[in-house]
Amino acid sequence: MLRSLLLTAALVGIASVAQAAPAPAAQHPGNAATGRLLVFTCHGCHGIPGYRYAYPNYPIPKIAGQHYDYLVAALGEYRKDQRANPTMQAQAQALSEQDIRDIAAYLSSIRK
Repeated sequence: MLRSLLLTAALVGIASVAQAAPAPAAQHPGNAATGRLLVFTCHGCHGIPGYRYAYPNYPIPKIAGQHYDYLVAALGEYRKDQRANPTMQAQAQALSEQDIRDIAAYLSSIRK
């Protein structure tokens, strides 16, 4: 349960998502099937149309279809406290490097 909650918050803070064409998951070392199991709680924030942070007030980004390399970099930076978002930092610290690659493989495989 805690891991699920942490994973949810890990993906909540990806707020400055640049829209890019998703790369084929076959090119990545992540396992999209495993990533699909790991991201179910991410939809609690990232899957709600129009969902926003209350403070500071900004929209929660859509992460489905985002570029693999961006997702890996963003989660890695949150994990290392190189991006400022306490919720995402806490969530990302609960993820292994393989978890991050699996999540990115799954999310990048989703066609919008």
